[in-house]
Amino acid sequence: MIINTGLRTDIPAFYSEWFMNRLREGFVCVRNPYQKNQINQYRLDPEVVDCLGFCTKNPRPLLTDEAFRLLKSFHQFWYVTITPYGPEIEPGVPQKEQVIEDFIFLSKHYGPDCVGFRYDPIFLSEVYTLQRHFTEFEEICSKLEGYTKVAVISFIDLYEKERRNFPEVQEISFSERLKIGGQFSKIAKSHGMILKPCAEGDELEKFGADCSGCMTLSTYEKACGYKLAVPVKKSGRRECICLLTCDIGQYDTCLHLCRYCYANSNRQNVLKNNKLHNPNSPVLVGEILPSDKIIVVEQKSWKSFQGEFEF
Repeated sequence: MIINTGLRTDIPAFYSEWFMNRLREGFVCVRNPYQKNQINQYRLDPEVVDCLGFCTKNPRPLLTDEAFRLLKSFHQFWYVTITPYGPEIEPGVPQKEQVIEDFIFLSKHYGPDCVGFRYDPIFLSEVYTLQRHFTEFEEICSKLEGYTKVAVISFIDLYEKERRNFPEVQEISFSERLKIGGQFSKIAKSHGMILKPCAEGDELEKFGADCSGCMTLSTYEKACGYKLAVPVKKSGRRECICLLTCDIGQYDTCLHLCRYCYANSNRQNVLKNNKLHNPNSPVLVGEILPSDKIIVVEQKSWKSFQGEFEF
C-alpha cells in the first residue's frame, strides 16, 4: 500500500520529530476528519508499505542522518514545491534558493525518479505577472535540470475560503492558462522535464503536457522499481485522476500559512492545533482519548509478483 504525508499538512517541514518517532514505533494513528472519535491505525512497515509519498515546501528537517537511517528501508517519492512568492503570500516558506539546494540534495540521495518539482498554485497579480512567471519558472528549471524528470503546475482555485483569505487574487482566464501552459511546456522540455498539470483537465495536452495526473501509479512504480497491483479507488476530487491513498496528516496544522491554502481554514485554528501537538503522541494533534474508537487498518503490499523491471 501507499501512505501519503502531504495532502493535509506539511509533515517534513513542521512535524519531522513526530514522524520520526512514528517510524521508530512502527505505527501511526490518524484521526478521521469527518468522524472525530474514529482513529485509523496504520503500520509503518516496509513489508506492507510499498511507498511513502511526501509533498512539502521544506524538506530540510528530514534531510538528516537519523531521518535517512529511519527511512532507508522504505521506497519514497517526494514532491517539493518551489515558487517565486514572497513572505507576503507564503509567510512560513523558506527562500526558494534554500529549497532548490535541498531538492538537489534529495535527488542525489534518492535519485531523480524519486523527486518531482511542483510550481503551484499559479496566480496573477500586479507583482506576479505572466512574464515574471515565465522568468522564474525558467530559472528554477535550469537549476533543477538533471535532478528530476517532472514539473507539476496547477492554477489557483478560488473557493470561498481562498477568496476570504486572499481577496486581491485574480482568477486566471482560459487564454492565460493556455499561454502559461504552452510556454511552461516548452521550458520544461528544454530542461529534460515533462510538464504535468494537476487537476486541470486535458487542455494543455496539445502543448506536449502529460495530463494523466501528477501522482499516478507510474510515478510510484518508478520510485519503487516494481509493478504495483493497486485496488481501484475513486479520487476525492472530481478533477483529480491521481492515485491518492491514506494520508496521515491533519487539516488546520500547516504553519506555512500560505494565503491560498485549501488545507487551513484560518490562522487561529492552525495555531491552536499546533499548541496541542505532542511529538510523542501517536496522533498528530492531541492525544488518543478513552472515547476514541481505534480501527487497525488491514494492510498489505501491492507489489506485483511479475518481478522488478526497467522503465
